[in-house]
Amino acid sequence: MEQSFLIFAAYLALGACSGLLAGLLGVGGGLIIVPALNFLFTLQGFSDQHLMHLSLGTSLATILFTALFSIRAHHAHDAILWPIFKRLTPGILIGALLGAAIADSFSNQALRYSFAAFTLVVAMQIFFDTKTYAHRSLPNTAGMTACAGSIGLISAIFGIGGGTLSTPFLLWNGIKLPRAIATSAACGLPIAIAGAGGYMLSGLNETLLPHYTTGYIYWPAVTGIIATSLITVPIGARLTHTLPTAILKKALAVLLIFSAIHLISA
Repeated sequence: MEQSFLIFAAYLALGACSGLLAGLLGVGGGLIIVPALNFLFTLQGFSDQHLMHLSLGTSLATILFTALFSIRAHHAHDAILWPIFKRLTPGILIGALLGAAIADSFSNQALRYSFAAFTLVVAMQIFFDTKTYAHRSLPNTAGMTACAGSIGLISAIFGIGGGTLSTPFLLWNGIKLPRAIATSAACGLPIAIAGAGGYMLSGLNETLLPHYTTGYIYWPAVTGIIATSLITVPIGARLTHTLPTAILKKALAVLLIFSAIHLISA
């Protein structure tokens, strides 16, 4: 009983931290949530065979709720470019479903190494503050679908909301930063719907999963994380104007590097 309470408290703390970072630095929570869940699931004695699958699926399920919250906030400021969102959504849905299916075919170790490599790339981009500038206008329907499919696929495989990929894509194609961030946040919803749905379906027939799961989604973790992250996201957004975000981004990059190293050595 005491251990269960401590684990749930850890989920609450994880949600608070990931929400604060997302609001403060604009970095999606998945990069923090996935390795933390992998660690906590290990402590709970879950089967090694599906630790990463559970972590990725659960992360996407939390993003479903935070994406809805983000959409409401950005829509209130009329910042989301809904025509672009509608053009991206079909490709994202297809890509995210495919990404979940691909992840299901990976071993736990392969997913760990792949996620660690992806995290290291993102950490380097954050640390060196690489920026994306407009080079062209948005592609035609086929090009948009292909790009959106790639964003959805990669996001689902790594259990993230896609902001790491979709925001640079929109900036590259001439969308101004505030609207790129807002539209990217909205794109987290179809990524989470299709990605979490894919992980849910993929794990339905697995027999080594813990109680309170639906496929590869562990609901106690989802509940704890969203309970606090929805509170801390707006707090982080307000703190953006008072805290040294440049220094904090470098600190986050270092944290992500250590997180990736831990996953590789686990």
